[in-house]
Amino acid sequence: MTTENRKENHEIRVRPIENGTVIDHITAGQALNVLKIIGKPGTSEGIMSVLVNAPSSHGKKDVIKIEGREINAQEFDKIALIAPNATINIIRNFKVASKKQVQIPEHIEGIVRCVNPNCITNSNEPIKSKFTVNTDNKDIFLRCDYCERIISENIADNLL
Repeated sequence: MTTENRKENHEIRVRPIENGTVIDHITAGQALNVLKIIGKPGTSEGIMSVLVNAPSSHGKKDVIKIEGREINAQEFDKIALIAPNATINIIRNFKVASKKQVQIPEHIEGIVRCVNPNCITNSNEPIKSKFTVNTDNKDIFLRCDYCERIISENIADNLL
């Protein structure tokens, strides 16, 4: 048996889903942060599969398959903040019903907590956080519309 055949026999395959969502091209290592956004395993009846550091034509990527659940628009925007190259595939009857590349929003509201403890959004006032989203070639920066504090790292840690 050749090395190629041995690798083929030991490759783990994830089965197709009948209905649900496949989130592909997640930045390598970010799958667990995406899971925080869409809910923990066990919050839906279907099987959830997570691939971390899977080989890709562009290096490595993460992939999540969620059976029996389609993600909503707010989850879509949150995913874009931590996985800007992700593709969301809605699966119906084992076929891709729709495929969308996430789009980084220009503004977000009520999605991220400001890191400034003195920001008005962190007080007892009933004010939702609002951020302007900026990007350079590969990084995302959030600027609080109230206190102008910048969040450029660990965005997933500040998701609401």
